[in-house]
Amino acid sequence: MAAIEITASNLNEIVENNDIVFLDFWAEWCGPCRSFAPTYEAAAEANPDIVFGKIDTEQELELATAFQIRSIPTIAAIRQGILVFRHSGALPASALDQVIESVRQLDMDQVRAEIAAEQQKRS
Repeated sequence: MAAIEITASNLNEIVENNDIVFLDFWAEWCGPCRSFAPTYEAAAEANPDIVFGKIDTEQELELATAFQIRSIPTIAAIRQGILVFRHSGALPASALDQVIESVRQLDMDQVRAEIAAEQQKRS
């Protein structure tokens, strides 16, 4: 499945209805973004069980602000509604594949427990 366009109007629905969502924050004028695009598309095609979305930071300023995007491309992974990975800069295909496998293998009960523990410390 090819990467899909993510907007402020469809992001929540996509995140809520899918176990794993990868987001590619990009802009048309960005050379590294254009270079990374084929790698990201190939990963989307190779992993049809994962939603791969593209967010045009020029068109979706609200989302870019919400995710605190300071440089592009930036890749983010959300699993079960929790942001579990974020990286600024293009990734080679092998590194992107490793990230995908790592996100798949996360123990989400443990992740939620770690988040709860951190929140307890702050209270």
